[in-house]
Amino acid sequence: MKKKYLNAIVLTTGMLISGGSVVHAGLFSFLSPKASWQNCDVKSCSVGGSTNVTSSYAKTKYPIVLAHGMSGFSAVGPLQYWHGITEDLVSNGANVFVTQQAAFNSSEVRGEQLLLQTKQILAISGAEKVNLVGHSHGTHSIRYVAGLMPDKVASVTAVAGPGKGSNVADVVYDFTQSPVGPIAAPVISAGVNAFGALIGIGSGNYYDQDSLAGLWSLTTAGAAEFNQRFPAGIPMTACGSGRELESNGVRYYSWTGISPFTNALDPFDYALMATSLLIPGDSDGLVPRCSSHLGTVIRDNYAFNHLDEVNQVLGLVGFLQNPVTPFRLQANRLKNLNL
Repeated sequence: MKKKYLNAIVLTTGMLISGGSVVHAGLFSFLSPKASWQNCDVKSCSVGGSTNVTSSYAKTKYPIVLAHGMSGFSAVGPLQYWHGITEDLVSNGANVFVTQQAAFNSSEVRGEQLLLQTKQILAISGAEKVNLVGHSHGTHSIRYVAGLMPDKVASVTAVAGPGKGSNVADVVYDFTQSPVGPIAAPVISAGVNAFGALIGIGSGNYYDQDSLAGLWSLTTAGAAEFNQRFPAGIPMTACGSGRELESNGVRYYSWTGISPFTNALDPFDYALMATSLLIPGDSDGLVPRCSSHLGTVIRDNYAFNHLDEVNQVLGLVGFLQNPVTPFRLQANRLKNLNL
């Protein structure tokens, strides 16, 4: 009987020590140190939230800087653009800064806004470099910053970035050039700009909005112009991979999903299914699979749509894969590269 109890004690102790990832993250997470992430704009950064740090799996050498896509934000009330992703990275040891650019504007304007915030983040953190991560149009922003100050950027990670544009943007832009375009486009654009301004105000910031400029940036022609200025990481072939380590010293990575419809309870999935019909071949509903390729293509066939890729809306995603996981894995990849 004594031996039985002794074995139970030894087993329990072993679970607490060797199985700490489960126990520590659960029952004893309150004993873990807390860490916060910061939300930034062009003026300042402030604490966006905090969580318990339960591992060092994602503890990169340099801060991780997140850049949202078109119509995006850092946080509006309790709603975070990077739903669950920021918290997961921080809980695994990462130092994370969530940036905010204009919801709707050109790649260059949004890139300049991120450039200012990146300089600010470098000053606040004392880091020599940053790891930039962007989603959708935010991938143009991070490429812009890496192109202008590569000595301050360790890596660029593009999530569903329209590196070579989007057919959806082409269709909408062609409409603006149609006979009714000169009449309809300004009216629609004004409404979209007002919506973008509300997003900014809701997140505590105000930026000038220019949805038509943003639209052009995402067309095939607009993206081609941008790529001429910022070619690093762009594949030389139609659907190939780019260079991981570019001549500017920055490492480039990308991934995307190709499942426009993943959850019948998410109303946005129906819209993404409709827009996917405008894109020949695989896409996430807005960005063609091959257009998303930048640098080393980590994966281009996740079961995600364009919103799933940032765990939206509010985690209402498919059941096959967790969109938070690729971010954590990428942080660990960068950590192992001493970035």
